[in-house]
Amino acid sequence: MTEYTLPHFGKLPTENLEDYYDVDIECNESEIQVDLNFEDTTIETLTMDKVKNFIENIDKFDKLNKSYIHDDYSDEDGDTVKFYLEHHLKEISKDEISILINFDDISTEPEQQLLTKLKLVRVGLYPHDEDNFAIFDYTIGRELTDYLVVIKTDENGQLDYMTMES
Repeated sequence: MTEYTLPHFGKLPTENLEDYYDVDIECNESEIQVDLNFEDTTIETLTMDKVKNFIENIDKFDKLNKSYIHDDYSDEDGDTVKFYLEHHLKEISKDEISILINFDDISTEPEQQLLTKLKLVRVGLYPHDEDNFAIFDYTIGRELTDYLVVIKTDENGQLDYMTMES
């Protein structure tokens, strides 16, 4: 049986794959979950090379996604990030959200302070799906909300689309 070694996951069979694997890793000073989701029980080495490259560059893709998040927030037609932030400023009590926001800071709007608190918590990899090769979940904090800003990209980290999900 042929095996392929992936960072953080170790050796995986290229035949007789399970449909799901997950690990927790350090990324940009936070712990995130990375999961692999396979549609088939076999996979080509070339596809695993793409998965390996992606895992090795998650921090770079996270930085790229932050630019997508800021672009969406700044775009008057962008609705995902602004809606996410506005929703939480309305729905979470001032006492609870004050762990993230300094309401006494008049130099930075609460919405913009909250924007800086969006953190990556999960990367799901779907090697058999070219358009949605990776799904990134961002949150202001799982203890505060079940809602996520979700970014779906191809294998090169190029944005397919962004949405808010719970």
